[in-house]
Amino acid sequence: MAKIIFYEDRNFQGRSYETSSDCPELTSYLSRCNSCRVESGCFMVYDRSNFQGNQYFVRRGEYGDYQRMGMSDSVRSCRNIPMHKGQFRMQVYERENFGGQMHEMMDDCDSIQDRYRMSDCQSCNVMEGHWLMYEQPHFRGRQMYVRPGEYRNLREMGNSSVNRYTSMRRVLDSCESQHH
Repeated sequence: MAKIIFYEDRNFQGRSYETSSDCPELTSYLSRCNSCRVESGCFMVYDRSNFQGNQYFVRRGEYGDYQRMGMSDSVRSCRNIPMHKGQFRMQVYERENFGGQMHEMMDDCDSIQDRYRMSDCQSCNVMEGHWLMYEQPHFRGRQMYVRPGEYRNLREMGNSSVNRYTSMRRVLDSCESQHH
């Protein structure tokens, strides 16, 4: 069972709120949220309500200061990432609305430029598994979580300041062993 504890202040100080599920509005429970402790499972935390804005992947561990993680503000919502057992499959497209080149992935891709000669991924269709999309090659930069479904325009989702996604990583059963 996944479990995350949010704290109002940095370094796990102030009032706290514990959850195991998605929370679209943390300010319903805390006036602000500036640190968290993940006791089990994996989550995406967002700096805006309703799973919008900058996203950051957190796994088991302690996160004492969101500003150090690159979050511009306190965390306002979170999404539990369920563990997927089985295959991973995603089609990535060069342009929005499934246009341009298409390639199907079943494993991590540290650079779509190097692997597929695609400069950008602007839409995708996730058939199986849960994935993290990264702004820069080698799983760096801002992130976006995608679960099974069609994503016709990645630029219009959640984080409008990200212009492109160039690397993708599967969220595996063992979140503890993944880098973020």
